[in-house]
Amino acid sequence: MSVADRFPDFPDDVEDPADSADPTQEPDVSLEDPEVLDFDGDQQDLADRLSLRRVAGMSTQLADISEVEYRDLQLERVVLVGVWTSGSQADADNSMTELKQLAETAGSEVLDGLVQRRTHPDPATFIGRGKVDEVREVVVATGADTVICDGELTAAQLRNLEDRIKVKVIDRTMLILDIFAQHAKSVEGKAQVELAQLNYLKQRLRGWGGNLSRQAGGRAAGGAGIGGRGPGETKIETDRRRINHRISQLRSRIRDMESTRLTKRTERLRHRIPSIAIVGYTNAGKSSLLNRLTGAGVLVEDALFATLDPTTRRTETADGRIFTLTDTVGFVRHLPHDLVAAFASTLEESADADLLLHVVDAADPDPVGQIRAVRDVLNDIDAGGVPEQLVFNKIDRLDPAHAGEILQTLRTNYPEALFVSARTGEGIAQLRARLEERLPRPEVEIRALVPYARGDLLDAIHRAGEFITQEHTADGTRVVARVYPELAAEFEPYAE
Repeated sequence: MSVADRFPDFPDDVEDPADSADPTQEPDVSLEDPEVLDFDGDQQDLADRLSLRRVAGMSTQLADISEVEYRDLQLERVVLVGVWTSGSQADADNSMTELKQLAETAGSEVLDGLVQRRTHPDPATFIGRGKVDEVREVVVATGADTVICDGELTAAQLRNLEDRIKVKVIDRTMLILDIFAQHAKSVEGKAQVELAQLNYLKQRLRGWGGNLSRQAGGRAAGGAGIGGRGPGETKIETDRRRINHRISQLRSRIRDMESTRLTKRTERLRHRIPSIAIVGYTNAGKSSLLNRLTGAGVLVEDALFATLDPTTRRTETADGRIFTLTDTVGFVRHLPHDLVAAFASTLEESADADLLLHVVDAADPDPVGQIRAVRDVLNDIDAGGVPEQLVFNKIDRLDPAHAGEILQTLRTNYPEALFVSARTGEGIAQLRARLEERLPRPEVEIRALVPYARGDLLDAIHRAGEFITQEHTADGTRVVARVYPELAAEFEPYAE
């Protein structure tokens, strides 16, 4: 029997994996079987995404880059450029490696990478005048059509770099926004991404020569003749006004979606359904863990930001308690502030959860940096105080020659953490037991003889409480259970 059949008034904004199962067939695999090598479920989203792939060398780029900010990003052959201002050489290498993964996720081929050691980025060109010439030489030698800078550039820096390098230049923030735009599926996700893109673009409108300084007044649209001499609106002012108008529309639309999400969340809270939010660095294996624990079958792909739309699934503990698991968008170092603000309603799922399942990629070169980056974002969204269970995933990907040493170091630094592999199932049973142990339990113990006419009270215990003992007698059902205070008051007339 499915969870939905047992609890018909459970909120319907989350899905039960049993709803889609064929009742006439026995399942081929068991979630409890540690030998199952791949339990990511049926992923139509992944099949759709793999059905069309970018073909290298098929791009047609305009020679005029004066309107570069209005064209879609067509990243193909890129050169990476970074500025190393602090930290060790390993930190700088990890940052560039992550930028390479971001670029490849966006659909590009990385040709080369350059790092400039400076105390601070150059205010005019980000990397300094001499380094710009070196980058130009590398671009010409490799035939690259795009340069990606590992940082957030100002409008002046973008303009200066493009003027001197003669190819399109984008920064890390624009790259992340482009990846989000590619992967957003839901109406809410697309609206959130567009809002973040417009907030980013509004501060970086730029033009060449008189391109954005044209004015027109009166009836002369071309700015010439009678009526064309007044202080009309420049093109950049027109663009900024249109962007502000669109931002206002998107914010209004997202507020409407937030009210719907809040209504569903309030319904779950009214039923006292515990919730666990799966958070962590992008590509740490959060969706794989959700599939392993619930059989959700959500998209799993070895790529950054494969998940943008939160997915909630309900499941139950070994003793029959219902709880929900929510897969959230992954975080990354230097996550753009506009993106965090735009996804505030989605990220609120983490702040309202009873427990955070913080997933870390154990095979990453810098797992400690991942943990620090995720906790920084959690603090930004007021989720830093939510109880956390740290889980190191992908232990099957550790280098066998150094796996023991790596695991010992992590266990020493994080003694409360668990170590699992969502791919092979190793450690999943222990993780499930730990989650059940840390779920909030009803705080009031009741002892009552409930008449058979009040079966609704027993049903309420099933939905939002916990049975300790249950005995059927001639006069009714004698129960010892733990419930929440508001439900305990209804058992007072039948208390023993």
